[in-house]
Amino acid sequence: MVGPAAAADVPETIHKTGPILVFGDSLSAGWGLDREEGWVALLRGRLEEQGIAREVVNASVSGETSAGGRARLPRALRRHQPALVILELGANDGLQGLPPENLKGNLNAMLDEIEAAGAQPLLIGMRIPPNLGPIYTEAFAAIYPKIAEAREIPLVPFMLEGVAGHPELMQNDDTHPNAAGQGPILENIWPVLAPLLGR
Repeated sequence: MVGPAAAADVPETIHKTGPILVFGDSLSAGWGLDREEGWVALLRGRLEEQGIAREVVNASVSGETSAGGRARLPRALRRHQPALVILELGANDGLQGLPPENLKGNLNAMLDEIEAAGAQPLLIGMRIPPNLGPIYTEAFAAIYPKIAEAREIPLVPFMLEGVAGHPELMQNDDTHPNAAGQGPILENIWPVLAPLLGR
């Protein structure tokens, strides 16, 4: 599940200091959940349990597209000065049928901003239901691994692996994971994130 960039390639300062900025949409904002139920809250708990003294800032906004994220990212980087950014955007682009090339451009622009700010990016991959046909669905899903490979950055291939399509882990809208689905989301992310934290 780890992208082309190995933990050994990450600057040592990233392992030790600086906030972790989670920059995403409703899947990270915890839409429909109590504040302490989302995977970001669970991440804070895990870091505390493991004695990792890192602030976690959740700057996720429900309904956010990649274009919206691109517009507000510079301010978030200036405000929080993160050492590591978990970039989780694109699901709403796919649900709205926006052009995959636009998503690719926006993600690359945000990754440029993150790296220019001296932060380590972690890209969260997304897939969408097949409503819009296989050509669109496959083009969308291919964006994340292609970007991660080209930029040599860590990638979580699919945030909702083992969660999407499982009714017991989803809210009634069949789009957002419920509280029971948050732990599996963290387990999808943790193996890629942990080496960036020196674990």
